[in-house]
Amino acid sequence: MVTEGLTKRFGELAAVDGVDLSVPAGAVFGFLGPNGSGKTTTIRMLLGLISPTAGSWSLLGREMPAAAEVALPRVGALVEGPAFYPWLSGRDNLARFDAAGPDGQRASRAARIEAALARVGLTAAAAKRYRAYSLGMRQRLGLACALLRPRELLILDEPTNGMDPQGTREIRNLIRDLASDGTTIFLSSHLLSEIEQICTHAAVMSQGHLLAQGTLAELRAAGEARVRVGVDDPSRAGEILARLGLCDVHVAPAEGVVSARLDAGGPADAARCCRELVEGGVEVSSLATVRPSLEELFVALTGEGFDVAR
Repeated sequence: MVTEGLTKRFGELAAVDGVDLSVPAGAVFGFLGPNGSGKTTTIRMLLGLISPTAGSWSLLGREMPAAAEVALPRVGALVEGPAFYPWLSGRDNLARFDAAGPDGQRASRAARIEAALARVGLTAAAAKRYRAYSLGMRQRLGLACALLRPRELLILDEPTNGMDPQGTREIRNLIRDLASDGTTIFLSSHLLSEIEQICTHAAVMSQGHLLAQGTLAELRAAGEARVRVGVDDPSRAGEILARLGLCDVHVAPAEGVVSARLDAGGPADAARCCRELVEGGVEVSSLATVRPSLEELFVALTGEGFDVAR
Protein backbone atom coordinates (compact mmCIF):
# COMPACT_ATOMS: atom_id res chain seq x y z
CA MET A 1 0.00 0.00 0.00
CA VAL A 2 1.43 3.37 -1.07
CA THR A 3 0.20 6.96 -0.91
CA GLU A 4 1.76 9.99 -2.60
CA GLY A 5 0.81 13.48 -1.46
CA LEU A 6 -2.52 12.25 -0.11
CA THR A 7 -4.48 15.29 1.03
CA LYS A 8 -7.97 15.93 2.34
CA ARG A 9 -9.26 19.44 2.96
CA PHE A 10 -12.51 20.46 4.59
CA GLY A 11 -12.75 24.11 3.57
CA GLU A 12 -9.58 25.78 4.84
CA LEU A 13 -8.75 22.89 7.17
CA ALA A 14 -6.23 20.33 5.91
CA ALA A 15 -7.23 17.21 7.85
CA VAL A 16 -4.58 15.22 5.96
CA ASP A 17 -1.79 17.17 4.30
CA GLY A 18 0.53 15.61 1.71
CA VAL A 19 0.94 12.18 3.32
CA ASP A 20 3.42 9.77 1.70
CA LEU A 21 2.94 6.32 3.24
CA SER A 22 4.72 3.14 2.22
CA VAL A 23 3.39 -0.09 3.75
CA PRO A 24 5.48 -3.13 2.76
CA ALA A 25 3.68 -6.33 1.77
CA GLY A 26 3.45 -8.71 4.72
CA ALA A 27 4.07 -5.99 7.32
CA VAL A 28 2.09 -5.37 10.49
CA PHE A 29 2.01 -1.59 10.22
CA GLY A 30 1.02 0.52 13.23
CA PHE A 31 -0.61 3.87 12.46
CA LEU A 32 -0.22 6.22 15.44
CA GLY A 33 -1.35 9.73 16.23
CA PRO A 34 -3.23 11.81 18.79
CA ASN A 35 -6.88 12.73 18.61
CA GLY A 36 -7.61 14.66 15.42
CA SER A 37 -4.31 13.81 13.75
CA GLY A 38 -5.98 12.60 10.54
CA LYS A 39 -5.62 8.83 10.91
CA THR A 40 -9.23 7.86 10.37
CA THR A 41 -9.58 10.38 7.54
CA THR A 42 -6.57 8.74 5.88
CA ILE A 43 -8.09 5.28 6.31
CA ARG A 44 -11.41 6.41 4.86
CA MET A 45 -9.62 7.74 1.79
CA LEU A 46 -7.67 4.50 1.38
CA LEU A 47 -10.93 2.55 1.30
CA GLY A 48 -12.66 4.94 -1.08
CA LEU A 49 -15.21 6.03 1.53
CA ILE A 50 -14.28 9.66 0.93
CA SER A 51 -12.41 11.25 -1.97
CA PRO A 52 -9.06 12.96 -1.46
CA THR A 53 -8.60 16.60 -2.38
CA ALA A 54 -5.22 15.80 -3.90
CA GLY A 55 -2.68 13.02 -4.19
CA SER A 56 -2.82 9.38 -5.24
CA TRP A 57 -2.78 5.95 -3.65
CA SER A 58 -2.60 2.29 -4.50
CA LEU A 59 -3.79 -0.86 -2.77
CA LEU A 60 -2.19 -4.23 -3.45
CA GLY A 61 -0.26 -2.73 -6.34
CA ARG A 62 -3.41 -1.36 -8.03
CA GLU A 63 -3.99 2.35 -8.64
CA MET A 64 -7.04 3.61 -6.81
CA PRO A 65 -9.85 4.43 -7.21
CA ALA A 66 -9.75 3.12 -10.80
CA ALA A 67 -9.03 -0.44 -9.61
CA ALA A 68 -11.51 -0.41 -6.72
CA GLU A 69 -13.60 -3.29 -8.11
CA VAL A 70 -10.50 -5.47 -8.38
CA ALA A 71 -8.61 -4.44 -5.23
CA LEU A 72 -11.27 -3.85 -2.57
CA PRO A 73 -12.66 -7.43 -2.53
CA ARG A 74 -9.16 -8.50 -1.43
CA VAL A 75 -9.19 -5.95 1.43
CA GLY A 76 -10.89 -6.47 4.79
CA ALA A 77 -11.63 -3.45 6.98
CA LEU A 78 -12.92 -2.44 10.38
CA VAL A 79 -13.31 1.34 10.60
CA GLU A 80 -14.75 3.43 13.46
CA GLY A 81 -16.59 0.45 14.92
CA PRO A 82 -18.80 -1.99 13.01
CA ALA A 83 -22.42 -1.29 12.00
CA PHE A 84 -24.83 -4.23 12.01
CA TYR A 85 -28.58 -4.84 12.19
CA PRO A 86 -29.40 -4.71 15.91
CA TRP A 87 -32.39 -7.09 15.68
CA LEU A 88 -30.42 -9.87 13.95
CA SER A 89 -28.07 -12.35 15.57
CA GLY A 90 -24.35 -12.19 15.01
CA ARG A 91 -24.53 -15.19 12.69
CA ASP A 92 -27.42 -13.75 10.67
CA ASN A 93 -25.66 -10.41 10.34
CA LEU A 94 -22.65 -12.13 8.84
CA ALA A 95 -24.92 -14.01 6.44
CA ARG A 96 -26.45 -10.73 5.24
CA PHE A 97 -23.06 -9.12 4.68
CA ASP A 98 -21.67 -12.19 2.94
CA ALA A 99 -24.68 -12.37 0.61
CA ALA A 100 -23.91 -8.81 -0.50
CA GLY A 101 -20.44 -9.89 -1.67
CA PRO A 102 -19.58 -9.65 -5.37
CA ASP A 103 -19.27 -13.38 -6.03
CA GLY A 104 -22.02 -15.01 -3.98
CA GLN A 105 -20.28 -18.25 -2.94
CA ARG A 106 -23.55 -19.44 -1.41
CA ALA A 107 -22.53 -23.10 -1.09
CA SER A 108 -19.64 -22.32 1.26
CA ARG A 109 -21.33 -19.48 3.17
CA ALA A 110 -22.35 -21.38 6.30
CA ALA A 111 -18.92 -22.96 6.71
CA ARG A 112 -17.13 -19.65 6.19
CA ILE A 113 -19.36 -17.88 8.72
CA GLU A 114 -18.75 -20.55 11.37
CA ALA A 115 -15.01 -20.42 10.71
CA ALA A 116 -14.95 -16.62 11.05
CA LEU A 117 -16.99 -16.73 14.28
CA ALA A 118 -14.66 -19.34 15.74
CA ARG A 119 -11.58 -17.38 14.76
CA VAL A 120 -12.68 -14.33 16.78
CA GLY A 121 -14.13 -16.31 19.70
CA LEU A 122 -17.83 -15.64 19.06
CA THR A 123 -19.19 -19.14 18.44
CA ALA A 124 -20.99 -19.28 21.81
CA ALA A 125 -22.61 -15.87 21.21
CA ALA A 126 -23.41 -16.34 17.52
CA ALA A 127 -27.16 -16.78 18.14
CA LYS A 128 -27.47 -13.66 20.31
CA ARG A 129 -28.99 -10.54 18.84
CA TYR A 130 -26.46 -7.85 18.02
CA ARG A 131 -28.18 -5.36 20.34
CA ALA A 132 -27.23 -7.59 23.27
CA TYR A 133 -23.54 -7.60 22.35
CA SER A 134 -21.02 -5.72 24.46
CA LEU A 135 -18.68 -3.24 22.79
CA GLY A 136 -15.92 -5.84 22.72
CA MET A 137 -18.23 -8.44 21.17
CA ARG A 138 -19.26 -5.94 18.50
CA GLN A 139 -15.61 -5.38 17.63
CA ARG A 140 -15.12 -9.14 17.36
CA LEU A 141 -18.09 -9.43 15.01
CA GLY A 142 -16.65 -6.63 12.87
CA LEU A 143 -13.40 -8.58 12.64
CA ALA A 144 -15.30 -11.75 11.76
CA CYS A 145 -17.04 -9.86 8.94
CA ALA A 146 -13.65 -8.71 7.61
CA LEU A 147 -12.44 -12.33 7.65
CA LEU A 148 -15.34 -13.94 5.79
CA ARG A 149 -13.26 -14.06 2.61
CA PRO A 150 -9.51 -14.50 2.10
CA ARG A 151 -7.86 -11.07 2.48
CA GLU A 152 -4.46 -9.90 1.32
CA LEU A 153 -4.75 -6.64 3.26
CA LEU A 154 -6.58 -5.89 6.52
CA ILE A 155 -7.17 -2.27 7.57
CA LEU A 156 -8.15 -2.16 11.23
CA ASP A 157 -9.13 1.00 13.12
CA GLU A 158 -8.88 0.35 16.90
CA PRO A 159 -9.66 -3.40 16.63
CA THR A 160 -9.37 -4.03 20.40
CA ASN A 161 -11.58 -1.11 21.43
CA GLY A 162 -13.76 -2.13 24.39
CA MET A 163 -12.13 -5.52 24.88
CA ASP A 164 -10.93 -6.92 28.17
CA PRO A 165 -7.27 -8.01 28.55
CA GLN A 166 -8.07 -11.59 27.53
CA GLY A 167 -9.88 -10.44 24.40
CA THR A 168 -7.03 -8.09 23.56
CA ARG A 169 -4.54 -10.95 23.81
CA GLU A 170 -6.71 -13.13 21.57
CA ILE A 171 -6.99 -10.44 18.88
CA ARG A 172 -3.25 -9.79 19.14
CA ASN A 173 -2.60 -13.49 18.53
CA LEU A 174 -5.08 -13.49 15.65
CA ILE A 175 -3.24 -10.59 14.02
CA ARG A 176 0.05 -12.46 14.40
CA ASP A 177 -1.50 -15.57 12.81
CA LEU A 178 -2.88 -13.58 9.89
CA ALA A 179 0.48 -11.87 9.35
CA SER A 180 2.27 -15.23 9.42
CA ASP A 181 -0.01 -16.34 6.59
CA GLY A 182 1.22 -13.40 4.50
CA THR A 183 -1.64 -10.94 5.13
CA THR A 184 -0.58 -7.29 5.34
CA ILE A 185 -2.07 -5.60 8.42
CA PHE A 186 -2.58 -1.83 8.67
CA LEU A 187 -3.47 -1.16 12.30
CA SER A 188 -4.58 2.09 13.91
CA SER A 189 -4.37 1.90 17.69
CA HIS A 190 -4.00 4.13 20.74
CA LEU A 191 -2.35 1.29 22.70
CA LEU A 192 1.35 1.89 22.28
CA SER A 193 2.25 -1.30 24.12
CA GLU A 194 0.11 -3.21 21.62
CA ILE A 195 1.90 -1.61 18.67
CA GLU A 196 5.29 -2.46 20.16
CA GLN A 197 4.27 -6.09 20.72
CA ILE A 198 2.80 -6.94 17.34
CA CYS A 199 3.92 -4.39 14.73
CA THR A 200 6.96 -4.60 12.47
CA HIS A 201 6.58 -1.04 11.15
CA ALA A 202 4.91 2.16 12.33
CA ALA A 203 4.07 5.70 11.27
CA VAL A 204 3.30 8.74 13.42
CA MET A 205 0.74 11.37 12.42
CA SER A 206 0.11 14.78 13.99
CA GLN A 207 -2.19 17.59 12.80
CA GLY A 208 -2.59 15.99 9.38
CA HIS A 209 1.14 15.55 8.77
CA LEU A 210 3.17 12.36 8.64
CA LEU A 211 6.08 12.92 11.06
CA ALA A 212 7.94 9.62 10.82
CA GLN A 213 7.67 6.10 9.47
CA GLY A 214 9.80 2.98 9.26
CA THR A 215 10.52 -0.21 11.13
CA LEU A 216 10.26 0.00 14.91
CA ALA A 217 14.03 -0.39 15.14
CA GLU A 218 14.55 2.50 12.71
CA LEU A 219 12.15 4.74 14.61
CA ARG A 220 13.82 4.04 17.94
CA ALA A 221 17.28 4.54 16.46
CA ALA A 222 16.20 7.98 15.21
CA GLY A 223 15.57 9.06 18.80
CA GLU A 224 18.24 10.59 21.00
CA ALA A 225 20.36 8.01 22.80
CA ARG A 226 21.16 8.46 26.46
CA VAL A 227 23.97 7.06 28.57
CA ARG A 228 22.84 5.78 31.98
CA VAL A 229 25.55 5.10 34.54
CA GLY A 230 25.33 3.52 37.98
CA VAL A 231 27.90 5.26 40.20
CA ASP A 232 28.89 5.72 43.83
CA ASP A 233 28.93 9.54 43.58
CA PRO A 234 26.19 10.81 41.23
CA SER A 235 26.88 14.49 41.87
CA ARG A 236 30.56 14.16 40.97
CA ALA A 237 29.65 11.98 37.96
CA GLY A 238 27.19 14.62 36.76
CA GLU A 239 29.89 17.29 36.88
CA ILE A 240 32.26 15.11 34.83
CA LEU A 241 29.64 14.32 32.17
CA ALA A 242 28.73 18.01 31.89
CA ARG A 243 32.41 18.91 31.52
CA LEU A 244 32.65 16.38 28.68
CA GLY A 245 30.02 18.38 26.82
CA LEU A 246 27.03 16.06 27.26
CA CYS A 247 23.65 17.77 27.39
CA ASP A 248 20.60 17.19 29.57
CA VAL A 249 22.57 15.68 32.45
CA HIS A 250 20.22 14.21 35.05
CA VAL A 251 21.46 13.24 38.51
CA ALA A 252 19.46 10.81 40.68
CA PRO A 253 21.32 10.53 44.03
CA ALA A 254 18.72 8.26 45.61
CA GLU A 255 19.12 5.73 42.80
CA GLY A 256 22.88 6.13 42.46
CA VAL A 257 22.45 6.94 38.78
CA VAL A 258 23.46 9.72 36.45
CA SER A 259 22.26 9.98 32.84
CA ALA A 260 22.82 12.32 29.93
CA ARG A 261 22.00 12.71 26.26
CA LEU A 262 24.60 10.97 24.14
CA ASP A 263 24.71 12.74 20.80
CA ALA A 264 26.09 10.67 17.93
CA GLY A 265 29.36 12.18 16.74
CA GLY A 266 29.47 14.46 19.77
CA PRO A 267 32.43 15.17 22.03
CA ALA A 268 32.00 12.02 24.07
CA ASP A 269 30.79 8.49 23.57
CA ALA A 270 29.85 5.84 26.12
CA ALA A 271 33.34 4.35 26.33
CA ARG A 272 34.93 7.75 26.91
CA CYS A 273 32.30 8.54 29.55
CA CYS A 274 33.25 5.41 31.47
CA ARG A 275 36.96 6.12 31.20
CA GLU A 276 36.64 9.75 32.29
CA LEU A 277 34.42 8.83 35.23
CA VAL A 278 36.85 6.20 36.49
CA GLU A 279 39.85 8.49 36.01
CA GLY A 280 37.92 11.18 37.87
CA GLY A 281 37.64 8.94 40.91
CA VAL A 282 34.06 7.81 40.38
CA GLU A 283 33.30 4.12 40.84
CA VAL A 284 31.17 2.81 37.96
CA SER A 285 28.94 -0.16 38.71
CA SER A 286 26.95 -0.21 35.47
CA LEU A 287 26.74 1.61 32.17
CA ALA A 288 24.14 1.34 29.43
CA THR A 289 23.19 3.23 26.30
CA VAL A 290 19.40 3.42 26.02
CA ARG A 291 17.11 4.48 23.21
CA PRO A 292 13.69 6.06 23.71
CA SER A 293 10.61 3.87 23.90
CA LEU A 294 7.94 4.23 21.26
CA GLU A 295 5.91 6.32 23.70
CA GLU A 296 8.84 8.64 24.39
CA LEU A 297 9.45 8.98 20.67
CA PHE A 298 5.79 9.77 20.09
CA VAL A 299 5.80 12.52 22.72
CA ALA A 300 9.04 13.95 21.31
CA LEU A 301 7.59 14.04 17.78
CA THR A 302 4.12 15.37 18.56
CA GLY A 303 4.78 17.38 21.71
CA GLU A 304 1.79 15.84 23.47
CA GLY A 305 0.68 12.78 25.34
CA PHE A 306 -1.06 9.85 23.71
CA ASP A 307 -4.51 9.09 25.01
CA VAL A 308 -7.01 8.43 22.21
CA ALA A 309 -6.81 7.74 18.51
CA ARG A 310 -8.99 8.51 15.52
